[in-house]
Amino acid sequence: MTLVLTNDDGIDAPGIAALQAALADHSPWVVAPDQHLSGCSHQINRGGPIAIDQRRDRAFAIGGTPADCTRVALCHLCPEATWVISGINAGGNMGADLHVSGTVAAVREAALLRKPGIAISHYIQNRRSIDWDWASRLASQVIASLMTQPLPPGCFWNVNLPHLKPGDRDPDLVFCTTCTQPLPTEFKVEQGQFYYVGDYGQRRHDPDSDVAVCFGGNIAVSKVCLW
Repeated sequence: MTLVLTNDDGIDAPGIAALQAALADHSPWVVAPDQHLSGCSHQINRGGPIAIDQRRDRAFAIGGTPADCTRVALCHLCPEATWVISGINAGGNMGADLHVSGTVAAVREAALLRKPGIAISHYIQNRRSIDWDWASRLASQVIASLMTQPLPPGCFWNVNLPHLKPGDRDPDLVFCTTCTQPLPTEFKVEQGQFYYVGDYGQRRHDPDSDVAVCFGGNIAVSKVCLW
């Protein structure tokens, strides 16, 4: 099994280090953006050069988006890859987030290229810091479980870890649908400037959806299929 890791927070982000630690036994390739590109969705390079900077063995910083990273990895650096794993994103990617997330776009691109993928994100509650060691341990367990599940061509897994407090029990893994409700759109206008002021943690959500599961303290896992 040959794994490619990527993200949208950049190659130096703690989340991808946690993911690499979770999968260290597999000696994964790291092919990630050279800068923070959160929320870039499925943007891709339209024909210009894409810089490739080798940081160390099997680790490359890419001058492109997460979707570009997947293309560079699967088409050039590691065409023998069997899985693309994206994350661990600092912040949730549930429901409507799937359409704007670079984390998710990386594995959506993998699905388009007929490679299975898993996007992993960590919900942040009230701006509390993330325990990356705990997230790494959970990610290892979740990935091992999902790799045993059937995944048809054109599909990928989207995973959201809850934000628990020290001493809380380990969460359950719950397979669920993706939420259909919009993100908060509350706003204010000051001096001709438009600001969103909605609270992500108060977003509307469907019962039993990924948002409900993750906000409820469990690991939300959704199968997303492109066709």
